[in-house]
Amino acid sequence: MELRVPEQFAGNMVQPDVLTSTTFSREQFLAKLSASGSSGQIQSAMALLTEYVGASHYLLARYDLIQENGLDFIVASNWPFDLVRRIGADLARSYGRSTEIEKCLSLLTPQFALLPDDLSLPRPVSQQYCSLTFCVGRTRFSVMLLFSEGLILSQDRLREVALLAAYVLSLGDTRELRTERDFELTDRELECLFWIAEGKTSDEIAVILGISRNTINNYITSVMRKTATKTRSEAIAYAVRNNLV
Repeated sequence: MELRVPEQFAGNMVQPDVLTSTTFSREQFLAKLSASGSSGQIQSAMALLTEYVGASHYLLARYDLIQENGLDFIVASNWPFDLVRRIGADLARSYGRSTEIEKCLSLLTPQFALLPDDLSLPRPVSQQYCSLTFCVGRTRFSVMLLFSEGLILSQDRLREVALLAAYVLSLGDTRELRTERDFELTDRELECLFWIAEGKTSDEIAVILGISRNTINNYITSVMRKTATKTRSEAIAYAVRNNLV
């Protein structure tokens, strides 16, 4: 079986040496992916997957690090930097508004959305982009793809890209992608998170820790702000996914 990468995207690679030909066997393709993943060359692997699906640009985000300010959640990208900086906060807010059920249902399902009209995009990139969410262990990632106007992306190939991206990331040590955000919770906040995960109320935690109920609620509010969650249940789900409890 031969995989053919669309020629119109061959010149858009950030690393032109990733592919030496626009035609290669499936075995060669998977071997390149494995080699890139094993050696921690995430950008090379994402460039391969981007061309494989026929897109032109990729942005790989780690959602457990997403926040209102800063771009720490971006693992790798060849999107124009101004574009990344412009929509970073929008992505964070959008993810923060999603419920845990919505986040789970979106796994491995191509989602299409429009970029803001006032953004300046490289020609001939479409205003529409595709996002694919997947998990590696308990960590949730998303790859967002830009593509040319009028191009119809294969749903099956998009799902395959999500699975292959998860495979590539699983080959490396995802702990290397951690940032200080993983450790922003204080010892007291982690204690409160542990006890709410055990089903304790604020009054019960106050008795256990010997501090006031209002202080407990303040700690829990701080936990939800830092983890971009809206309810105690979502905070517990976040804690379980990230091995905090």
